[in-house]
Amino acid sequence: MNILFVADPLASFKIYKDTTFSMMREAQRRGHTVSACEPQHLVWQRGGVVQAWVQSIRLTGDAQDWFEVTATATQALHTFDAIIMRKDPPFDSEFFYATHLLEQAEREGAHVFNSPRALRDHPEKLAIMEFPQHIGPTLVTRDPQAVRAFHAEHRDIILKPLDGMGGTGIFRVKDDGLNLGAIIETLNAEGTQTIMVQKFLPAIAFGDKRVLVIGGKPVPFCLARIPQGGEVRGNLAAGGKGVAQPLTETDRAIAEALGPILAARGLLLVGLDVIGDSLTEINVTSPTCFQEITDQTGFDVPAMFVDALEAALEKPAG
Repeated sequence: MNILFVADPLASFKIYKDTTFSMMREAQRRGHTVSACEPQHLVWQRGGVVQAWVQSIRLTGDAQDWFEVTATATQALHTFDAIIMRKDPPFDSEFFYATHLLEQAEREGAHVFNSPRALRDHPEKLAIMEFPQHIGPTLVTRDPQAVRAFHAEHRDIILKPLDGMGGTGIFRVKDDGLNLGAIIETLNAEGTQTIMVQKFLPAIAFGDKRVLVIGGKPVPFCLARIPQGGEVRGNLAAGGKGVAQPLTETDRAIAEALGPILAARGLLLVGLDVIGDSLTEINVTSPTCFQEITDQTGFDVPAMFVDALEAALEKPAG
């Protein structure tokens, strides 16, 4: 197969932990051809098809100069066997436009994973609304009074922006309500921005678990991202410690309930965030943790992903 990765600049990869790199490495190990471009390289013009300026690359195995460019060309996206959309969040306007270009490429015959439409239809914080039986008390609102009422009921809450990533913009307000007004003003910008409020889950002390679902099936191990140094956030980007562990019965039940539904919508790879027994987010843009889980458990997550990719491409269209 000839696989195109739409991703961040290759020079920015931290290959010791980068999930996209691990996908590329496994694909090359199997004899597949690897190419890469950035969303800014996508282009369409009337009378033509979606194209991109593409680098064909070979992974060298060197920790520093980890890839070499073997060719560069402008290529139609539909000429690739598979396109893997791996641009990291945030899901901003440019990401949104890229999904439309990729969806046009699908109309022209390209096979894109995750599905561009599914990426748009599953905002990572709001997607949990579809599965209320698996989540804790949650409020989505612009109304400061609704937030105050939620706090009065639950006493210990988490507030976060809908477009945050890596734990940015997350606040905890305890029973005393200290700084609740200022935090609401900061996050909802005087009623102009919608925010999410959730009951604080004490189980965060044992980790914010990333449960990977590939081709509708759960990876048997998750990565518990455990807060450090008095932090309330377990995100690795916020200093959390990643500890791989087997799925609990509840982790597996959530993954098995959601996995087939999401896979049927074109989401080949999903990262479910679970605290205790509660689903908190559904990550679809660029789920990570492949290398951490593989390194700590020996379970080959990249191999499971490429297996699922190959199987998806073998299915008849429609």
